[in-house]
Amino acid sequence: MYDTTKLYKTQILDLIKSTWDSPRASIKENTYSIIEKNFNYPEVDHTDGIGTKGIYHWQKRTFKNAVLDALAMNLNDLALVGAIPYKLQNHILIPKDDKEVLFEIIEALVTECKKRQIAITGGETSIHDNIDGLDISMTVSGFVKNPKPNKFEAGDILVGLKSSGLHSNGFTKIREIFGNKFRSEFIEPTIIYSDRVLSLIEQFDIHGMMHITGGAFTKLKSLLNDADVIIARNHKLQPQKIFRDLHQKGISDEEMYKTFNCGVGFVLSVKPQEVDKIIFKLDADIIGRIVAGSGKIKIQSAFSNREVEF
Repeated sequence: MYDTTKLYKTQILDLIKSTWDSPRASIKENTYSIIEKNFNYPEVDHTDGIGTKGIYHWQKRTFKNAVLDALAMNLNDLALVGAIPYKLQNHILIPKDDKEVLFEIIEALVTECKKRQIAITGGETSIHDNIDGLDISMTVSGFVKNPKPNKFEAGDILVGLKSSGLHSNGFTKIREIFGNKFRSEFIEPTIIYSDRVLSLIEQFDIHGMMHITGGAFTKLKSLLNDADVIIARNHKLQPQKIFRDLHQKGISDEEMYKTFNCGVGFVLSVKPQEVDKIIFKLDADIIGRIVAGSGKIKIQSAFSNREVEF
């Protein structure tokens, strides 16, 4: 029987209060947390969760990986505008009341937030006995010291950052293809790129960035202004085995590149003279270039000799 009084609430509050020692904001306890910011910059908010992938995390009890997925989906997107995260609120949704699971999730989240000086200012737990998995969604707030356009420019080189595999999108298609079969790739966490990307922004003039998640490479279209993206076939960030297996099971080249990251989790559009210095700092490679055009994405497929165009 679910106890709606949540007797463990005080213990969870003690955990999240340990994130309040932050130079970016002063947090005071009240009915709801009172937040006083220690900066005067424009702000941006972002909300996301882990979606269908949470079914596998619940089945395999990989709760720390689930936390990394949820953080990555928010922090990586915030990095696109150079936002430095400083606070978050979360919503944890699980199929049954399980104190141990909740504490494992919160402890993992607290650990990751302390690394990045992010204050957890509140949250909610929902028990839904009609679902098969968990979800961890959150809203993360960040501030932007130097706002500037996020656009690809003709003449730029496209640098890709290696993914760890599926990351956190395309899992509805995964379940459609694999049914009840499980593979270890299904619980591999999404890479958090934001820590490295925020550092790069301070050192280099990066024109455009994109986190390759839902919509995959079609997302690049929003960053084009009188330019096309040309992605080459031969670079070192080749699709991992899971992607090749999906293609062999009948998913077309077009579907692969509009649903999955295919080995590239994040992209940067940079001046040619800065490419080598950026790659030196990352697990990355040149994957293409930006040319004058009309807003098209042209990809030499790694799965065949075809070219995919969006």
